[in-house]
Amino acid sequence: MPRDPIGLALSTMTRLAASPWLDRLGVRTSVEKAAYQGTKAGFRTLSLAAREVSRVSGWMPRKQLPARSSQDLFDLSLDDDQKLIVETLSRLAMDTLRPAAAEADEACAMPAEVYEAATELGLTLYAVPETFGGIAESQSPVTSVLIAEQLARGDMGMALGLLAPFGVAQAISQWGTGAQQSSYLPLFCDGDAPVATIAVDEPSPLFDPMQLQTRARRTGSGFELSGTKSAVVLGEVSDLILVAAVLEGTPRLFLVPGNSDGLQRSADPGMGLRAAQLTRLELNKVAVPNDALLGDDSFDYPGFLDRASLMRCGLAIGTAQAVLDYVIPYCNERTAFGEPISHRQSVAFMISNMAIETDSMRMLTWRAASRAETGQSWHREASLARLLCNEKAMETGTNGVQLLGGHGFVKEHPVERWYRDLRSVAVHFGGAHA
Repeated sequence: MPRDPIGLALSTMTRLAASPWLDRLGVRTSVEKAAYQGTKAGFRTLSLAAREVSRVSGWMPRKQLPARSSQDLFDLSLDDDQKLIVETLSRLAMDTLRPAAAEADEACAMPAEVYEAATELGLTLYAVPETFGGIAESQSPVTSVLIAEQLARGDMGMALGLLAPFGVAQAISQWGTGAQQSSYLPLFCDGDAPVATIAVDEPSPLFDPMQLQTRARRTGSGFELSGTKSAVVLGEVSDLILVAAVLEGTPRLFLVPGNSDGLQRSADPGMGLRAAQLTRLELNKVAVPNDALLGDDSFDYPGFLDRASLMRCGLAIGTAQAVLDYVIPYCNERTAFGEPISHRQSVAFMISNMAIETDSMRMLTWRAASRAETGQSWHREASLARLLCNEKAMETGTNGVQLLGGHGFVKEHPVERWYRDLRSVAVHFGGAHA
């Protein structure tokens, strides 16, 4: 967020809410609530102002967000804007997402009030350049990872649903043509932004996103898509779907309206991520126009997959942190043979290893995101982060259930849901085998 009066005021409120004097005066709860509501209102005001000032009329030239200046040292500290984003989304995750998580998991859908509360913050504005109504001034993979991490601390399934439009807007901002950016990006800055999602996964053993079975062929008026997609987030309700398909031997992305003829959608629930409303898509000769092909010959499909991997890593880190934050007080309070079970070396070592691996996932992911943000080579770092998160996310979920014993197996505690969600990290979007 730019350092405008709104940003300064919200930053001041956030620092006030963190003051130890609030505990001494007994007013922490009321001040924290005011800070959260004020921050949310500030984001909404900023969103409205951005739309009024930067309304796009007609076609605009292509606008790619520049990389930030490179630094000699890897700086782990967050700037003031990132701290504000983290604090705001942390409150949203704890106060709104987590209380609704069990109900959303049971219903296999995100509650409407949760979606509305999250979209009021205008997350997609961070993916859209100012020219088209957003507030993004440069590429921000680090901020994107922070957003994913904080939302996932509330619930990974709902976080995926909230980030799906964000991911589509980022892809169009990064690779879309001027006409595509002018047509679609302003929509993501409106109060009634379209529900959008990305369809890459396919129902095949050891799925490799570089070896797609969905095909696109050229026609006289555009393209024709045929194939099957699985585990598509919010697929049943999406207005716009970014579909990955092979065109003349090369993987590309296509902008497909949700109401296209030949597109069949059906529920595809899994053991985890149930709140993300996973969907199976059948594309039977779906016709799209020429301008549905995202970008031009400069489109970087491996780079698209790497960016998606970073977001998945952010989700894994946030959920792993939720597990860790839950099991520590549980093990300190749960007694056996007259003492807390955390006094047992085997339990203490397991918790400490979970903390080490969670921080390791975070550092590798932040490192890759930082290099991407500053225009350096980062494919190797993204691959290492994905590999570590694939392995350690599953391990953290398993250990969380193990530490709770029988309680880890029942729905009374959220750890079993986090275990199911974390299991998806190593199987979706190519998972551990790509």
